[in-house]
Amino acid sequence: QVQLVESGGGSVQAGGSLRLSCAASASEYTYASYCVGWFRQAPGKEREAVAAIYTGGGSTYYAVSVKGRFTISQDTAKNTVYLQMNSLKSEDTAMYYCAADRGGFYDCYSGSWSERTKYEYKNWGQGTQVTVSS
Repeated sequence: QVQLVESGGGSVQAGGSLRLSCAASASEYTYASYCVGWFRQAPGKEREAVAAIYTGGGSTYYAVSVKGRFTISQDTAKNTVYLQMNSLKSEDTAMYYCAADRGGFYDCYSGSWSERTKYEYKNWGQGTQVTVSS
């Protein structure tokens, strides 16, 4: 099981930027075919899938609400996935979590993995808080 640690959250004004990091404690070999996703949950709301990346080739998925503003990327040497968040809005305020699991390319790229994982994942970490003030 891959252990994940999220970091990089903070408080910014609307229009600002933040970069979140999700560091995995797994060897590069075992991490090579995972789907890694970012999710967020605001108080009183359901957990929402934000973005995902297939570590085997870098293909990505984005929720409609963040497409064009957020970018998910990876540093395979560091087993770390990043979420660059630009043009932040007050509605982006939430606790952000990452999750990782073995998954197929299409499953990850299409968003199917993200939609399933937000309900089924059992190893959520502490998350990192993002607060955007208007």
